[in-house]
Amino acid sequence: MDEIALEKENTEIVRRYKTLLRSCNSDITREDKKLIRQAFNFAVEAHKDIRRQSGEPYIFHPIAVAQIVAKDIGLGATSIACALLHDVVEDTHYTLNDIERIFNPKIRQIINGLTKISVFSEKDISAQAENFRKMLLTISDDVRVILIKLADRLHNMQTLDAMPRYKQQKISSETLYIYAPLAHRLGLYSVKTELEDLGLKYTEPEVYNDIVQQLNATKNSRVKYIQKFTKPLKASLKGHQLLFSIKGRPKSIFSIRKKMKNQGVSFDEVYDKFAIRIIIDSELENEKSDCWKTYSLITDHYRPNPDRLRDWISTPKANGYESLHTTVMGPNGKWVEVQIRTERMDEIAEKGYAAHWKYKQKGNYKEGNLEDWINQIRDMLKNPESNAVDFLEEFKLNLFSKEIFVFTPNGDLITLPKGASVLDFAFDIHTQLGATCLGCKVNGKIVPLSHKLKSGDQVEVISSQKQKPKKSWLNIVVTARAKNQIKSSLKEEKKQIAEEGKEILRRKLKHIRLTFDENTVNKLMNYFKYKTSLDLFYDVGTGVFNNMMIKDFARNRNNWYKYIRNKLSKKTDKISSVDEELKLDTLVFGANEDKLNYSYSKCCSPIPGDDVFGFTTIKDGIKIHRQDCPNAIRLQSNFAYRILETKWIDSSNQQSLAVLHIKGIDSIGFINEITQILSNNLKVNIQSMNISSSDGVFDGMITVLINDKKNLAAIIENIKKVKGITSVSRKFKST
Repeated sequence: MDEIALEKENTEIVRRYKTLLRSCNSDITREDKKLIRQAFNFAVEAHKDIRRQSGEPYIFHPIAVAQIVAKDIGLGATSIACALLHDVVEDTHYTLNDIERIFNPKIRQIINGLTKISVFSEKDISAQAENFRKMLLTISDDVRVILIKLADRLHNMQTLDAMPRYKQQKISSETLYIYAPLAHRLGLYSVKTELEDLGLKYTEPEVYNDIVQQLNATKNSRVKYIQKFTKPLKASLKGHQLLFSIKGRPKSIFSIRKKMKNQGVSFDEVYDKFAIRIIIDSELENEKSDCWKTYSLITDHYRPNPDRLRDWISTPKANGYESLHTTVMGPNGKWVEVQIRTERMDEIAEKGYAAHWKYKQKGNYKEGNLEDWINQIRDMLKNPESNAVDFLEEFKLNLFSKEIFVFTPNGDLITLPKGASVLDFAFDIHTQLGATCLGCKVNGKIVPLSHKLKSGDQVEVISSQKQKPKKSWLNIVVTARAKNQIKSSLKEEKKQIAEEGKEILRRKLKHIRLTFDENTVNKLMNYFKYKTSLDLFYDVGTGVFNNMMIKDFARNRNNWYKYIRNKLSKKTDKISSVDEELKLDTLVFGANEDKLNYSYSKCCSPIPGDDVFGFTTIKDGIKIHRQDCPNAIRLQSNFAYRILETKWIDSSNQQSLAVLHIKGIDSIGFINEITQILSNNLKVNIQSMNISSSDGVFDGMITVLINDKKNLAAIIENIKKVKGITSVSRKFKST
């Protein structure tokens, strides 16, 4: 690089650093600035010879992460320094010991949490799941690790254009599956919203771009409507001496897409595409009354929808979120969502845990449920045997769940996810209480352990020291804490029984003159298809593995190798016959365009022309999923190492089934008209039709044989032209 270009880069680095300093909060001290400067100089030197995929100097990335940490999340000097240093150990020759020597033990601890695992086994676990679990382990000491990690992920998503398509999909899937829900749970609304929108941009680019274009096209009319809507409100608020600011904002692209998908409607049919936020400047002791006064003034002008009032001021969400939400009928018959909150509530809503912690330290704070949630994560992490992917699934259970509020016999408020059972309640109170729970009284009446709780229920646990957790309990509970404790108890019990079974097996093998050693145990496991020796010993201990089975093994032990060889031979013959039948003009896999055996997944029923990917299963070989399959994000996030890049090469001679969901206004002859279009005009083979009619409307499914995606689009467009049809969409099978 020539000197002029190098000087330009250095000038830009300094400019970005100064912007970072201006983003720091007003409480920053001279010592804080000294620490940030030291971290900046160290990071510049460490990354001086490294460049990003885009060709930019690598140091641009740590500075950008530190900027998000300072401005969007509002953390202090230690966090900003850690953001600047977060990739030093992973990407350079410096070690954690160097970090501790140059800076301090706290910074070392946070950097350790942020450093990815470099060695892992892809056979058993997802690297991303293990990295995530390692990061969460630091929550016991410092939640800032996760906040910095979210900032790191946000900047990676902001600069994802430079990555190849397959990496964009993998990283975006991880973001939507884990990081956006985590940001939501920690109360970081702005970070969560941007992560979701960027995740959609790369997982469903066509959908994303279409919504962006339509939002831009309606921007001017939206601004005018907001001005018209807020004009009388401003006059009323001023007249009652309330200090306030009003913001009008469009719904996020991701939330609009979610509504379109869940409700089966088009962009134009999403009725609340924007929201009004009224932020009151209020003292802590007057916050509640000022918010309700504002609500009263709004309803003087606009009629509220009684089913859409949400009071998160009296009972804040688990992530500390406080606000009053109402939906009112605005001018021209349009529904408008209005959010009412104070400046303190707004800062907590935008900056989440960081603001929550700041107000707690100042004493200007109402105790919420976020600390309880952090403590639940600490409990989950106490089980060292937890598989990373299992842990991830359990952890995610409580990230995006809706909440209910129930009471103890003493009147204490407990927050649980919607769908929680009385057994979840017992484990939430105390692990031992859950493990010994016999039943519960809800509102004074005895109910079974599977009873689902509702908001407002008062619950009393009935326990007995003779009671023990059962495997069936895992089908009853929904909280990660309860599932984790039940599994832990069952594993401990299984280990004890397996130890007894091991001794029983030793004696029985000795009785028939067989040596008990690793070789014999492995042969037994293979012969009876046990995955682990623990499973074998457990079945011996419980009596499932009996004397007859041991004698059968002994009789056939000399023919064991022959048995395995025959099994493998049959399997090879089976694969060969499939290969002979396999048509080589459909899908190819990987960069070399390999032709492999595969089958279609039932969860999304792909057809030729769909944007698809291959997923390598443990038992069923390669399964083909659509990119917009309901399971796509989970699979690509948790099992990225099993994903195969897949593309169509020739699908003209194949036909596939597609299920169409149709709705409309009932009229005489509409079914005949649909069949005429499909059979006569389009020459489409109808496999089945199931239509039901009630109160003047109909709803039904039509299953048709189609050639490809283009053929399907033509079918849908032609059916839409039938008079009375209100919607036609492709139906996924339930997962």
